[in-house]
Amino acid sequence: MGRVTERRKVIRIRDGAVSTRPDTLVAEEPMEIRLNGKPLAITMRTPGDDFALAAGFLVSEGVLGAQADLQNIVYCAGATVDGSNTYNVVDVRTAPGVVIPDITLERNVYTTSSCGLCGKASLDAVRTTARWAIDDTHGGDTPPVRVDPELLAGLPDRLRAAQRVFDRTGGLHAAALFSEEGELLDVREDVGRHNAVDKLVGRALQSGDLPLSRVLLLVSGRASFELAQKAVMAGIPVLAAVSAPSSLAVDLAVETGLTLVGFLRGTSMNVYAGEHRVALRAAAAQG
Repeated sequence: MGRVTERRKVIRIRDGAVSTRPDTLVAEEPMEIRLNGKPLAITMRTPGDDFALAAGFLVSEGVLGAQADLQNIVYCAGATVDGSNTYNVVDVRTAPGVVIPDITLERNVYTTSSCGLCGKASLDAVRTTARWAIDDTHGGDTPPVRVDPELLAGLPDRLRAAQRVFDRTGGLHAAALFSEEGELLDVREDVGRHNAVDKLVGRALQSGDLPLSRVLLLVSGRASFELAQKAVMAGIPVLAAVSAPSSLAVDLAVETGLTLVGFLRGTSMNVYAGEHRVALRAAAAQG
């Protein structure tokens, strides 16, 4: 299997002094995902947790929703001309009876930013394929997740402390799941922040933990529409990002009831949607 990091020679310039040294870089390799033997997608990822990545990707595509939907995942031997296994091709086999949606159409609708379709079509696609409702503003037997701003403010530092590969490379995104009490449940790293989220969701599916209805998802970087979509498809009620959300991510959060927090830096943050889950002080809420 591929390594998470690789070494390359670099010319280093510091205050005019030139030296040559090896540098540790994050590995990036393509991975082809096949569904029941048929090619489906190729993603550039950091090797590791490949089966979870494939499973999480298929959760976001609306194919998998429970551990029982998955029969097995294997690396494809003979993926190259000489018959060797590159560990860069995985085949996901669904359990008998699992209905496969028109993935090609749906993926072009709601995860490809260059598909040329309007934002409304993207929102409709997620709403019609989501398995679990996360809008808890209308009451119910279970009270909604509620988090303090102080708790949210402390999560980025905890995520950063858990990024083991980032410490060596400085070139990885990360995503983490936290309990509503702030306990770190899982963290994954990857060159793509969407891959890191898929790895989290895939591991949850493999463990039988979907929907993730009582957890918080934190991502390093910005909150794109694709990340908001993945949160909704996994039943996650709160998505927080250290940088900005996109306009379509906010629209999706408003439509689905997702709590979306951006610019989470220090004690500052912006709440773009789902503010009922954030324990705002009364004075601040009125202001």
